Amino acid sequence: MRHAFVLCALIVARAASAAPADKTESPYFVVENAAPGLESLPLESTRADVRIAGVISDVMVTQTYRNDGDRTISARYVFPASTRAAVYAMKMTIGDRVIVADVKERDQAKAEYDAAKAEGKTASLLEEDRPNVFTMSVANILPKDRIQVELSYTELLVPTDGVYEMVYPTVVGPRYVGSDATHAEFAHTGYTHAGDAPKSAFDIHVTLAAGMAIQLVDSPSHKIASRLAADHQSATVDLDPSERAGGNRDFVLRYALAGQDVASGLMLYQGATENYFLAMVQPPARPAPESIPPREYVFVVDVSGSMEGFPLHTAKGLMTDLLGRLRPTDRFDVVLFSGATALYAAQSVAATPDEIAKATAFVDATRAGGGTELLAAVQTAMSLPKQSDVSRSFVVITDGYIAEEPAVFAEIRSHLGEANVFSFGIGSSVNRHLMEGVAKAGQGEAFIVEGDQDASVAAVKFRQYVENPVLTHVAVHFDGLEAYDVQPQTLPDVFASRPVIVFGKYKGTPHGTLEVTGHTGRGTFRSTLDAGAVKPDANNHALEQLWARMKISELSDFYNDDANKDAVTKLGLQYHLLTKFTSFIAVQQIVRAAPGGSTDVDQPLPMPAGVSDAAVPDMGQGDEPPLPLVMLGMVLAIVFVRRRAA
Repeated sequence: MRHAFVLCALIVARAASAAPADKTESPYFVVENAAPGLESLPLESTRADVRIAGVISDVMVTQTYRNDGDRTISARYVFPASTRAAVYAMKMTIGDRVIVADVKERDQAKAEYDAAKAEGKTASLLEEDRPNVFTMSVANILPKDRIQVELSYTELLVPTDGVYEMVYPTVVGPRYVGSDATHAEFAHTGYTHAGDAPKSAFDIHVTLAAGMAIQLVDSPSHKIASRLAADHQSATVDLDPSERAGGNRDFVLRYALAGQDVASGLMLYQGATENYFLAMVQPPARPAPESIPPREYVFVVDVSGSMEGFPLHTAKGLMTDLLGRLRPTDRFDVVLFSGATALYAAQSVAATPDEIAKATAFVDATRAGGGTELLAAVQTAMSLPKQSDVSRSFVVITDGYIAEEPAVFAEIRSHLGEANVFSFGIGSSVNRHLMEGVAKAGQGEAFIVEGDQDASVAAVKFRQYVENPVLTHVAVHFDGLEAYDVQPQTLPDVFASRPVIVFGKYKGTPHGTLEVTGHTGRGTFRSTLDAGAVKPDANNHALEQLWARMKISELSDFYNDDANKDAVTKLGLQYHLLTKFTSFIAVQQIVRAAPGGSTDVDQPLPMPAGVSDAAVPDMGQGDEPPLPLVMLGMVLAIVFVRRRAA
């Protein structure tokens, strides 16, 4: 038997070495300074100025482009933003001249940009590739030019368990482009090598006005210098000088306010033509665990090339925690995926100590390699046989580096009501659009594990969430308040201790009440807000863009087609917002360069911290054995061990 196992292992190794690389993987590495006199790194710096007032943040991002070469260039740069960002303004500064951008339909904006570029005019174009991934194009940057492009966005900050989190993503991780990916041109950008410091500087400054005493200000991602005001109701946060090259991972700022609960409240804004409201209702305290029904968990784990190193190590630790915390009455299964999928069992098994030990070994023996075929893995998981007497939950663990998000969302939504879907995003620059979209489509929760030290904490939170939802069957009722265009249209179960958020519009003078109801472990929950006791505030003008952004999200963020193109385009133009179908365009109406005389360059992105070169195929990912061959070796090893034990 020993000789048979060695022979099979050699066959596996030989087959792996002969396997062709998956050529659909993306992106690629850029050869820097390939042409003499050509500046291939025109992005000099990125700075974010963040102002937080209450629960709303307003962010201005300044990108500075500089051409130190001796040729006129046109630069393209892919960058991320928050998944909830409502991008409402952009302007371009050349010397002492400021050009304010207009919002136009995407095709029209692109045509105007291309025409300006061909005519030798300096222009900038901001396009949305995903709700959290944008492409900035700047045409005709002359030698020695220094051009600043500013964009502004607003977003709502919602606390979880009393802690607020503001995330400023800094880099788009490499995306695997499968056959189902749509509108994924942004994925074909270049990356520097793992471990190389970002070529452009990064800085961020935060001004926090909480309106009540601040208890804690911290960043798990970067070294910061924070200063609290004497009354502790405001603070400023700056990057430590050592973090100038910190643009290779998401900047995360967390803060907590005095008191354990977030107060429920109503915000009103009287616009020029319509009025807007935002209701935040704090759910009840989590009940003590009582009778917990039998549950089934299907873990879908990413073992692709981009997971090599820290992400896969962390994922394995997370799986050890999640499996180890299952109860004897639970059932489970594991689906590993890269370019192919591998099942632990043909159907879920009981969570006995023996099965948990075997499943843990099954995960631990896996190496990272291959593409990221998440859609096929989700389809495999969803098709597994289900027992009628258990509550089923799917848990997706990945860095999210794919470009087929809409297809994954559609697959999950097609099984709505069959199970809750939770997501664990692992890494320093997770694809939050995918993680949050998976959870939203599956009416679950999203967890982000930024470091291996966070894995055990996230596992505990997950167990607490799924065992006892805080609030189910959530509904909103209006009595007297003439509300319309209320978002979201359907309120999901509340698994975390976070407020229920309701946006909408209202007619006339605010009066009457808004009531949120739901079911808890202790009975019916009811919270009533008096609209007549609240006055509209001009400082709440961001509610206009935030309402529109939520409406756009409902229409387009999680769909795989353009069914709502007209409605989204209308909203983008009406509210001056960047969307899938509307773009920002700024053109300096002066010919500054020879017509058609610029050279195109793509700005290489820094490889996200903790991600290896295996995320990009040209760095040898094709040398990794395909998953089926890896699994064959694992199966043979298990058979050999069991035969020896017998």
